[in-house]
Amino acid sequence: MNSHSPNMRPVIRQLDEAAVNRIAAGEVVERPASAVKELVENAIDAGARRITVDIADGGKTLIRVTDDGCGMAPEDLPLALSRHATSKIDGSDLLAIHSFGFRGEALPSLGAVGRLTIQSRAEGLDGAEITVNGGVVGDIRPAALNQGTVVTLRDLFFATPARLKFLRTDRAEMMAVAEGLKRLAMAEPSVGFTLRDVSEGRDRVSFRADAVPGDLFDALRGRLAQVLGAEFTDNALPIDAERDGFRLTGYAALPTYSRGSSVAQHLFVNGRPVQDKLLYGALRGAYADFLSRDRHPAVALFVDCAPHLVDVNVHPAKSEVRFREPGLVRGLIVSALRHGLAEAGHRASTTVAGATLGAFRPEPAATPSGAPRVYQMDRPSAAARSAAYAAQAPQGFSEFSGTYSGRVVDPAPAPAPAAEDRPEPRHLPLGAARGQVHENYIIAQTEDGVVIVDQHAAHERLVYEKLKRQMAERGVPAQALLIPEIVELSAEDQARLLDIADDLSRMGLTVEAFGGSALAVRETPAILGEVNATALLRDILDELADFGSSQLVQEKLEAILSRVACHGSIRSGRVMRAEEMNALLREMEATPHSGQCNHGRPTYVELKLSDIERLFGRT
Repeated sequence: MNSHSPNMRPVIRQLDEAAVNRIAAGEVVERPASAVKELVENAIDAGARRITVDIADGGKTLIRVTDDGCGMAPEDLPLALSRHATSKIDGSDLLAIHSFGFRGEALPSLGAVGRLTIQSRAEGLDGAEITVNGGVVGDIRPAALNQGTVVTLRDLFFATPARLKFLRTDRAEMMAVAEGLKRLAMAEPSVGFTLRDVSEGRDRVSFRADAVPGDLFDALRGRLAQVLGAEFTDNALPIDAERDGFRLTGYAALPTYSRGSSVAQHLFVNGRPVQDKLLYGALRGAYADFLSRDRHPAVALFVDCAPHLVDVNVHPAKSEVRFREPGLVRGLIVSALRHGLAEAGHRASTTVAGATLGAFRPEPAATPSGAPRVYQMDRPSAAARSAAYAAQAPQGFSEFSGTYSGRVVDPAPAPAPAAEDRPEPRHLPLGAARGQVHENYIIAQTEDGVVIVDQHAAHERLVYEKLKRQMAERGVPAQALLIPEIVELSAEDQARLLDIADDLSRMGLTVEAFGGSALAVRETPAILGEVNATALLRDILDELADFGSSQLVQEKLEAILSRVACHGSIRSGRVMRAEEMNALLREMEATPHSGQCNHGRPTYVELKLSDIERLFGRT
């Protein structure tokens, strides 16, 4: 890396303004999506209610951002192109930041690497425009436009052509622009956003989100439905919690609506999209009890606090933040999400039923047009059905006509139950058991559909939740080591573990300083049996480095409880009596998280009668 001669003393030089701006652009403008992000944030800071973004060739040849914000006066245009010139802070307090931008670097950086034109008009003033090509600023000229600002960036990186070689295909860059714009749109439901692809003379709308009126949750729900789809909002829980100056709002999806990667995790701090390992770690901890490690929750969460409680000036792209009280924020996220998921009770995502219905084979087309045959059928009244059942039923079965559409068959003959012993009414959430198939699946009838329950997975979750409650009430039993295990660590690692020693002790893992940078492990959780303390502590340190916190001991304990629950639950292949099946359904309704097993898979599937009728061509 050292290119100068060892006999030559290096000379310190002052770089010119153009070189300084190009270096700054390398930090701020990584790709077209970065440029769009900076320009759209400026538009939001200007109070825009409608923002339109036009893109050509993935943003390589054209980026145009049009807004209806407050605009700028003609004399402000040259100043806007100067580095560290901004209207958003006065420089007296760098923690009192209430806007997206505050450094004043975006416009001069873009002008240094591309051909930039700014047209703007403030209320009561004439419109004006200014251009800058590769860092060379032109004169102010009059322009005709409505109130607001139009920023046009052409030929991105023409002044630094080497950067073009690192860009991806036009399609990939366009997708990155759309993803960044969607994240900004989530945080601003009252602002309308439009993204258009104008490559090669086209005018195709790639994304559109109209402004959503209403209060906080109504507007946010509407905007998330626009951006993430109605499927997310239908399967997400509203979150609203507050603690010591921090407020957490948003929506968190049910565990059964999990994803194979973290792409559906959208986190915001004071309205700013961030990718912060503390927040991701807290999210992972909140769902750790419901999802396996290869599944990821889908969320859109917003942390709001006073500006002095968070430092947003710690990353060139402002995508990371630093909280003054990180433990407080993490605790708020974990507790709020777990409370919300517990209130969901036995609820499972609707996508499970959709996948089930999709697995059925459709009827072969039988009409000349190729469309499936549709049968028009009148639905008889309840009285007509009862009379038909009585007339058609074999002798001795007519008593079931008023209550049952099927019958649970016990393995051994038993006297007919009294009326008060019959299954629970169908209006209960999981309905009344009607039968068992393949000695593993309970079929229940609800008021408007059918529920299919995996008896082993459901009972395993119920037993697991009971074991967890017992452990929380009685504590984690610890076993004292006859000879404490000494683990040699670096001074930094020792300090990080001692900082969480109290938390580890509550989990049955007791560690103490032991001279120098070593730690002595004196107690381990009894339920884990023989423990390799050195490997355990190093795994905990790895989690602390990756996520800022560690749930490893808790996860190991819960994994043991999960295995115990698996062995103590109803096995597949066991024939159940009607009262047992209904008791299981009632317990599921009363137990939080019973809608998914210990690995996040659904414990039941609900099929609506209307969907079943469509499978048979009824309307």
